[in-house]
Amino acid sequence: MLAPTPAPRVASGPLPLPPAPVPEPPLIALDAIDDPAWLLPPLPEEEPSVVAAAPAASAPQPPTPLPAPEVPSAEELQRRAMEAERIEAERLEAERVVTERREAARREEERQEAERREAERQAIAREQAARAEAERQEAERREAERQAAARLEAERLEAARREAERQEAARREALRQEAQRQEAARAEVARQEAERQETERQEALRREAERLQAEREETARQEAAREESLRQEALRQEALRQEALRQEALRQEALRQEALRQEALRQEALRQEALRQEALRQEALRQEALRQEALRQDALRQEALRQEALRQEALRQEALRQEALRQEALRLEALRQEALRQEAQRQEALRQEALRQEALRQEAMRQEAARQLAAREEAARRQAALDDEARREAARRAMGRQLDEERAQREAAERAAAAASAPAAAQADPRPSSWSSLRRGRLFGLSDPNVELVLYAEAWARKIQLNQTFEMVRQAAARPHTRPVVTVAVRRDGSVESVAFVVSSGLPELDEAVRRVVLSQAPYPAFPPALALQYDVIEIRRTWSFDMAVRLY
Repeated sequence: MLAPTPAPRVASGPLPLPPAPVPEPPLIALDAIDDPAWLLPPLPEEEPSVVAAAPAASAPQPPTPLPAPEVPSAEELQRRAMEAERIEAERLEAERVVTERREAARREEERQEAERREAERQAIAREQAARAEAERQEAERREAERQAAARLEAERLEAARREAERQEAARREALRQEAQRQEAARAEVARQEAERQETERQEALRREAERLQAEREETARQEAAREESLRQEALRQEALRQEALRQEALRQEALRQEALRQEALRQEALRQEALRQEALRQEALRQEALRQEALRQDALRQEALRQEALRQEALRQEALRQEALRQEALRLEALRQEALRQEAQRQEALRQEALRQEALRQEAMRQEAARQLAAREEAARRQAALDDEARREAARRAMGRQLDEERAQREAAERAAAAASAPAAAQADPRPSSWSSLRRGRLFGLSDPNVELVLYAEAWARKIQLNQTFEMVRQAAARPHTRPVVTVAVRRDGSVESVAFVVSSGLPELDEAVRRVVLSQAPYPAFPPALALQYDVIEIRRTWSFDMAVRLY
C-alpha cells in the first residue's frame, strides 16, 4: 500500500505578489514618414516567471522547497510607470506633430489656392482692361472712320451740288433757246411752266426767308444773353474798380492828413521859435529900458558923462543892430542853404529813381528783346513745321481733289444714265435727295489760295489765343495727353455749327474743355462780304497745343 504523497510545502512567509502586467502600447495610426526619430522604441522583454516543476508521481522524492517568485522592486515599478508615461507622451507628441503638419499643409494649400484665385482675378482684370482699351481704340477708330466718311460724303455732296447746278444751268439755257425756236403756242406753254416754277421758287424763297428769320431771331436772343452776361461782368468790374478807387482815395486822404499833420507840426515849431525870439526881444527891450533908466538917473547925476555915454550907446546900438542884421542874414542864409540842400536831395532822389526806372526799363526791354528773339526762333521753328505740314496737307488735298473729281465723274455718269432712264423724274427735280444748299469752305492747314479764307481763319485763331482761355484747360492739360486736332465749323454770322475731333487728346475732360473754349468765344466775327458771297459755312482745322497759353497750329 502506497504511502500518501505529502503535499508540497511552500516557503513560509507571505505569498509573493504576481508580477504586474505590462500594458501593451496602443497602436497609433501614423502617416508614412521618413523621419526615424519618431519610430517607437521596442518594448522591454518580459522576464519569464519561475514555476516549480511538479515531482514525478512514479518516483517519490523528498519535498523540494519552491523558489519564491521574484517580486519587482519599487524602483522597477517606478521605472515601468515612467516608461509607460514616456511612451504615452511620445504618442501624444507624435499626434501633435502630425496634427500640426496636417494643419500646416492645409494652410499651405489654402494659401496656394488664394494665390491662384488672386492670379486668376488679376488675369481677368488685365483681360478686361485690355478688352476695354481695345474697345476704346476700336471706338476711336470707328469714330475717325465715321468722321472721314462724313467728310468725304459732305465733299461728295458739294461736288454733286455744283454739278447739279451746272447741269441745271445748262438745261435752262437749252430750254430757253428751245423756247425761242418754238412756235407761240409752245412759248405760251413754256411761259405757264415758267410761272409755275417761279411760284414754286417764290414759295421756296419764302420758306428760306422764314428759316433765316428764325435763325436771326435765335442769334439775336443768344446775342442778347451774351450782352447781358457781358453787362453783368462789366457791372462787377465797375464795382471792383469803384472799390479800388475808394481804397485809393482813402489812402490818398490818409497821406494828405499825414502831410497836413507834418505841416502843422512844422508851423507850430516855427511859431514856438518866433515866440521864443519875441520873448528874447522883449526881454532885451526890458533890460534895455532898465539900462536906459539907469543911464537917465546917472545922466541926472553926471550930465557931462551922459553925452559921451549916449554917443557910446548909439554906437553900441548901431553895432547891435548891425549884428542883429548879420545874425538875421546868417539865419536866412542857413534856411536858404537848408532849403537848397533839401531840394538837392529831392532832385538827387528823383534822379536816382529815374535812373532806377530807366535801368528797369532797359532790363525789361532786354528781357522783351530776348523773349521776342526766342519767340521769333520758336515761330521760325513752328513755321518750318507748319510748312512741312502744309506741304503734306497740300499733297493730301491734291489727292482728295483727284478722288473727288473721279467720284464726281462717276456720279455724273450715273446721274446721266438715271436721267436718260427717267426723264420725267429728272425734269421734276434733277438735284439728288442728299443735296445741301449750304456752301462750305474748308481750310485744313495754314495756307490756301483764297486769301480771305486764310485771313478769317487767322482772326478766328487769334480770338481764342488772346482771350485768356488757358485757365479753362490748365488742369486737364497738365496731365499727359496727345495734341488734339479739332475741326470747327463756323457759320457766316459767326456762330458755331459744330466742333469735331479729328484726333482726340486721349483725355475726355481735355476734349470737353477744348469744346467749352470754342463755344465760350462764340459768336466769332461775321464773314467779310467777299467771303460771305462764296461760303455759308467755313470748316477750320487746327492742332491745339497747351504750354503757358492756348496755341493753334
